[in-house]
Amino acid sequence: MNHSAHEPAAQDFWTELRATTQARIGLGRAGDALPTRRVLEFRSAHAAARDAVHQPLDAAALADQVETVGLGRPVVVASQASDRGEYLRRPDLGRSPADLSSIPRGTAEVGFVLADGLSPRALADHGVPLLSALVAQLGGTYALAPPVIATQARVALGDHIAEAMGVQTLVLLIGERPGLSVADSVGVYLTHLPRPGRTDADRNCVSNIHPPGGLGYEVAARVVASLVGGARKLGRSGVDLKDTSRADALAAPSEILEL
Repeated sequence: MNHSAHEPAAQDFWTELRATTQARIGLGRAGDALPTRRVLEFRSAHAAARDAVHQPLDAAALADQVETVGLGRPVVVASQASDRGEYLRRPDLGRSPADLSSIPRGTAEVGFVLADGLSPRALADHGVPLLSALVAQLGGTYALAPPVIATQARVALGDHIAEAMGVQTLVLLIGERPGLSVADSVGVYLTHLPRPGRTDADRNCVSNIHPPGGLGYEVAARVVASLVGGARKLGRSGVDLKDTSRADALAAPSEILEL
């Protein structure tokens, strides 16, 4: 049988499927191994993910960009992890603040924290446009506090920061753990009535934000705005709070008013 006649059709099949996913599928083979091109692509993706984890955040440059959003000059704080290596070895230190005395306490309802997390590159790439989209969605409804930038930060560090800010609802933007398909994805964690000791069950997460391949800024902001409104009505965030933004978008105006 002539197998070569079937190869173009097989390649067309995989090419079409690859357009629908970032997963590595239909890689082919060269003898008993992967083609050299696919091996090099894998190694390149692995290097990008590793670099994204270890790359330090340029907090000063990010602060300059965040200031243009219009909420004021952000304060920069750090966790108890002294450097990137300790941050990766000691997740517990990334959850506790070093010094929050520079954070002004106010009466705003919603506060924003931009945290480097496991991908400072993601925050540098997407943090400011995502924050702008969030401010556009929330600014007309709630009083917003000046943002805070947190370095060597885990999600729970946001609870300490929010308590120092005096906000009722925390929206934390953080670089997500890089993978072999995406190294610059941002997640948003929502915590209503934040305080130290809150657990993941008390939060809601909107993840995989990295246009054009992932969730877009405006879509993510609409979901977060829906969650903020729901949390404030419910009196809590977490497992009892569900995203209704898609249902609201499909409902007729009269149905939305009845809700």
